[in-house]
Amino acid sequence: MHEMLRVHDLHGYYGESHVLHGVEFTVDHGEVVTLIGRNGVGKTSTLKAIMGLLDRQEGSIRVQGAELIGRRPDRIAHQGIGYVPDDRGIFASLSVEENLLLPPEVKPGGLTTEEVYALFPRLRERRGSQGTKLSGGEQQMLAIARILRTGARLLLLDEPTEGLAPVIVQQIGQIIAGLKAKGFTILLVEQNFHFAATLADRHYVMEDGRVVDMIPNDQLEAQADTLARYLGV
Repeated sequence: MHEMLRVHDLHGYYGESHVLHGVEFTVDHGEVVTLIGRNGVGKTSTLKAIMGLLDRQEGSIRVQGAELIGRRPDRIAHQGIGYVPDDRGIFASLSVEENLLLPPEVKPGGLTTEEVYALFPRLRERRGSQGTKLSGGEQQMLAIARILRTGARLLLLDEPTEGLAPVIVQQIGQIIAGLKAKGFTILLVEQNFHFAATLADRHYVMEDGRVVDMIPNDQLEAQADTLARYLGV
């Protein structure tokens, strides 16, 4: 498989606070890979650093060989990267369809509106509803759907199941599995490890702002005790 993303010796800062300490990992084309670990270890900061959203980031972040460090966030997005933050970023005063049509195309080959609605039938039903009227699950679907129109092929998803009912979590899992089947590459931050384990190819474990281990999904059972120590469960 060819590399989609390579992060090497990544350091990140909020002001003078040094939060990422030499993060290193790779993601291949078509993989679903998770960043896991306890709260506050740098998982979300790593996604933000990839998008150029920290106050400062140093090291190397390459997407299909192109260096992202030093680029503006809007230019990073034009490398074909879509980011869904944990707050989902839905515009409350806009309808579902207006939210969906808002982001510009960053790469050719994005899904059409009809293709998006076929993937998310609930959004078709709610296409005229304001963002404030959507449930948490509907907002999450809209946040993911919105970046699929842009042509992004590398998706960064931050806690997509947080606060959602189990039936909605299952639907989000089916959507992510469907995107993987379509060839999308997904980097996932997810506290619900049982959910992540049903989707991911590999798991990178983070502690204190760095990656400390990588566990292939097919070795989870054999490394259950190690994983429990990392996650404090």
